[in-house]
Amino acid sequence: MALNVTQKIIKAHLVEGKMHPGEEIGLKVDQTLTQDATGTLVMLELEAMGIKRVKTQLSAQYVDHNLIQEDYKNADDHLFLQSACQKFGIWYSRAGNGVSHPVHMQHFSVPGKILLGSDSHTCASGAMSMMAIGAGGLEVALAMTGRPYHIKMPKVLGVKLTGKLPKWVSAKDIILEMLRRYNVDGGVSYVLEYFGPGIKQLSAMDRHVIANMGAELGATTSIFPSDAITAEYLKSQQRKQDFVELKADRGAKYDKIEEIDLSSLVPLIALPSSPGNVVPVREVEGQEIFQSYIGSSANPGFRDYAISALMVKGKQVHPRVSYDVNPSARSILEELVQMGYLGNMIHAGARIHQAGCGGCIGMGQAPATGKNSLRTVPRNFPGRSGTKEDSVFLCSPETATASALTGVITDPRDLDQPYPKVKYPKKTIVNKDMLQPPFTPKKSEKVELMKGPNISSLPNLDPLPSTLQTKVLLKVGDNISTDTILPAGARVLPYRSNIQKISYFCFDTLDETYVPRAKKLSAEKSSHAIIAGRNYGQGSSREHAALAPRFLGLRLVLAISFARIHWQNLVNFGVLPCTFKNPEDYEKVTMDDILIISNLHEALHKALHGASPLTFNIENKRINIEANHQLSTRELDVLIQGGLINWVKNNQTV
Repeated sequence: MALNVTQKIIKAHLVEGKMHPGEEIGLKVDQTLTQDATGTLVMLELEAMGIKRVKTQLSAQYVDHNLIQEDYKNADDHLFLQSACQKFGIWYSRAGNGVSHPVHMQHFSVPGKILLGSDSHTCASGAMSMMAIGAGGLEVALAMTGRPYHIKMPKVLGVKLTGKLPKWVSAKDIILEMLRRYNVDGGVSYVLEYFGPGIKQLSAMDRHVIANMGAELGATTSIFPSDAITAEYLKSQQRKQDFVELKADRGAKYDKIEEIDLSSLVPLIALPSSPGNVVPVREVEGQEIFQSYIGSSANPGFRDYAISALMVKGKQVHPRVSYDVNPSARSILEELVQMGYLGNMIHAGARIHQAGCGGCIGMGQAPATGKNSLRTVPRNFPGRSGTKEDSVFLCSPETATASALTGVITDPRDLDQPYPKVKYPKKTIVNKDMLQPPFTPKKSEKVELMKGPNISSLPNLDPLPSTLQTKVLLKVGDNISTDTILPAGARVLPYRSNIQKISYFCFDTLDETYVPRAKKLSAEKSSHAIIAGRNYGQGSSREHAALAPRFLGLRLVLAISFARIHWQNLVNFGVLPCTFKNPEDYEKVTMDDILIISNLHEALHKALHGASPLTFNIENKRINIEANHQLSTRELDVLIQGGLINWVKNNQTV
């Protein structure tokens, strides 16, 4: 049987289940990736499970999110992560070494392997023909112990690229075109597999741009074949021995096919405040801007900075514009210095920030209130930038730089200058000095975890009750992101290892009364529910967005539909995620309604595979609401026991 790339990798790693779309499968994980916003919980989970050493081929921990050290909290957590890596046998990337995704691609990505990461943009390594999947930290921790990763078998959307990109149009415009066609939930349940003659002109880092932002379509992951371009990239990183050719068989089938003629593309831009709100730049040109931001994991390559540097050479950006440059990796920053490109940017007015996630995650570089900010980052959810009333646009480095020069949103094709020709270093700088290798097992035994005062133990979670009587504490609309559920940024993320403290920020940008109302119910030993529209929980993989509301008493989320990772995180922490059988019933449930269901465990078992819907009675309304769940038998067992931690404790031999 002819197989596509996705099917080949899954088949080679399949340890449980069958490769039927929608059926739960178990996959052997080769590598894991954690970063500091999620990694602290992962390390605490490993400690709680009594793990002595990880059992993956390679695990790497990056410090890239929480770099601002306003006080002791971030610095303490960096030391904790470093000691945990030494104790458990994990690579450690120090603060300032760069964003996890491009750094992992430089040093560790291997075609044909499975990478599981506690960051939704782990999918960026699909550029290297890896099956790279973002997941909740708890699932990553389990994979690090040698257990399989469970996921619903995805369908495969084949994206055929033909033609050649015009001048001033680049890889960012390709993924924005996909978002224009499919919006933020059009990739749910799919792997996006790119093929066709058009991929030959895309460098490895161009492919990274596209694979990275597949997360914004809700896709399980994105993947490219491993070819001569992959081989050349690995050779440049002094890793030619890691090359494996991997491509779809002749006659391979896809569940769906999309075709993009690259020659027809124009510069595109995503309007505030959704990555799916995409239009041609010319439709919004002329609007004043106040910030232009170059960098992030969504445009992390040398070329992405160099093209901007050449565009501003000998010029000054508009006096109203903050021209922010956020290097993605220390080695790329070194190359920009070596080639003189960084000097061009500094002379033009650039503000250079340290290599890391920075403003993409709301760690600095927050824009002025309501003032337009053009960014090459992957997301523009409301308030994610660190400014509550922000106005963030997503675009290519070419569009962001052209607009920085003019002070208004500008199609780069309208600039009075030739398209720059980027010169690359004769030899790629390979810098592993800030990557600390794992300790030997004997040396690891002597390591003690360094826990600062901000690190607290994980809360105990009780099993799911057999009768659920819960109050609707919040009703929200479509496309609620994890950044809305639990904000990121310098104000919140320093408490990532303290669930009790971080829970105080739940939904505070949406409803400041949520936390006190939830705490009041919890004090009365009552639980609560959330009603949601479509695509609830889109965005980041942060399991805090499930665990913190669970700590406050959340036991049920009833939505029209869910984003994949957040749905799984809810299950992992004992929160029941259900979908309306009839979406119009969303209108029937209001704030403060009491939802009641008896014999819940029995009802959940009967509802397996959609056999029989759950029926929630709304107290005092004489209304019944029918709902479905997408739980597998294993996931149902996890949920009933109160979450994955309890399940592991009760199934130590599994």
